[in-house]
Amino acid sequence: MVAQTADSISLDLFPNIPVVVQRHEGQLSSDAGLLPFYEFDTKWNYTQRMAGCLFDPKPQREHSLLSMLRQRFYGVLASYEDCNDHDTLRNDPIFKLIGGRLPEDDALASQPTLSRFENLVTPAVLQKLIDFTITTGIEHLKMKHGGRLPATLTLDLDPTDDPTHGDQQLTLYHGFYEQYQYLPLIISEPTSKHVFVAWLRPGTVHAALGADDDLMRVVNALRAERPDIVIHVRGDAGFGVPWMYEVCETNGLFYTFGFSSNSRLKRMTDDLEEQAEKQFEETKLKARLFDCFQYKCTDWAYARAVVAKVECHAGGTNRRFVVTNLPSQSPLAPLVSETAAVDGATPLETMPPTKLPSITTAAQGEIVYDHYIQRGESEHRMDELKNGLHTDRLSCHRFMANFFRLLMHTAAYNLFNALRDDANLPQVLRVGQPCTWRTHVIKVAAEVVQTTRRVIIRLAAQWPWWPFYKAVCARSAAFTQAVFTPSATIAPAFAPSP
Repeated sequence: MVAQTADSISLDLFPNIPVVVQRHEGQLSSDAGLLPFYEFDTKWNYTQRMAGCLFDPKPQREHSLLSMLRQRFYGVLASYEDCNDHDTLRNDPIFKLIGGRLPEDDALASQPTLSRFENLVTPAVLQKLIDFTITTGIEHLKMKHGGRLPATLTLDLDPTDDPTHGDQQLTLYHGFYEQYQYLPLIISEPTSKHVFVAWLRPGTVHAALGADDDLMRVVNALRAERPDIVIHVRGDAGFGVPWMYEVCETNGLFYTFGFSSNSRLKRMTDDLEEQAEKQFEETKLKARLFDCFQYKCTDWAYARAVVAKVECHAGGTNRRFVVTNLPSQSPLAPLVSETAAVDGATPLETMPPTKLPSITTAAQGEIVYDHYIQRGESEHRMDELKNGLHTDRLSCHRFMANFFRLLMHTAAYNLFNALRDDANLPQVLRVGQPCTWRTHVIKVAAEVVQTTRRVIIRLAAQWPWWPFYKAVCARSAAFTQAVFTPSATIAPAFAPSP
């Protein structure tokens, strides 16, 4: 028989000895794995600089902006994405340590205080936070590439739907998704997996709305660090619009965007489809054929290269198109050599993309298309952001508060992503999603003991993931600050109009 009270639960497991489960008011925590994250954070000066982007009209608060930011930030990492969770977690000894207090000190901020904190943000604060995500992205790239930015870089553009279920400002019904939602824009880089921009937008905007400005914000910051960097931009058909072509061509960027089919393109590729169908009928193996041609819409000033892919297999036939300005000379990354030009040709970094010879052959088109579809890897970042770090938890009423939540969750993802980006970590952690890190590192019970001289964290000797915990602690301890100056202010990538 099971007996239960407010403070204990008895389980009928043995015939003569009761088993009682009780809550204990001692210094216990279930999230001791956050501590190596915190060490990595402090060495990178990460949340400290993020808090420096905020503005407090009442600086003499009981709880500092940094302390409240870390409560919410580390709550997201540990899967406590709701402010209500902190009514209990404010007394957790691990969260107290992260918030700058000793385990026996007063409690951290409560849910109402944290809700007011989230609503403090202004448009100027949001702009600074965007600059912070860009700056830390450049730092991560430099860490990954030996202290300087690589010669070539790809940026992926993605819209992502964020369903809403309340009375949030600017949540609107989108006919394609058939739901009330926001439609954030994400700009990320595939080698570091860093999210450079997460921009919250109303639910019914065009997929490419504002993408040109946000893209150039990242590009300008990258070029300020390395002026000769060659940048390739990828996006689905939602970004295949004239203003995106023009901003790339005007600013010397290579691009490959999905391109929506139409009756004219279908007529131009009917023969290719017939060839694919015939090849499949003869071989019973998937047929995948390509073509590349110059194409001009009515409102285009000049023709652009379009790659057509026709695929035929047992499931049917499909056609896909992309538009690109990648050149016929070395059309893929590395787009440009670090050394002198090959065969005496002018180096690509000295020639604007509009002046380079365009791709013309089916073989070149296949290479370009295969590179384009690698942008599907960015869907993993959408999955980690939404399902792992809960960026879809935008339940505040005010739009700006939800924008702040999006940026805070994105910043937590970027810290997590930088921590796991280390060759010395076990493979399961290097490729592991947030849920894997929680089960193998973060979610570990601990007793926290405070003495007059130190704080001791006691973990269970029988915990099977202790080697992983040690590896993450070693990663944090070995982290170097060489790629940035902690005391330096964040260089703005965006200057508001006077």
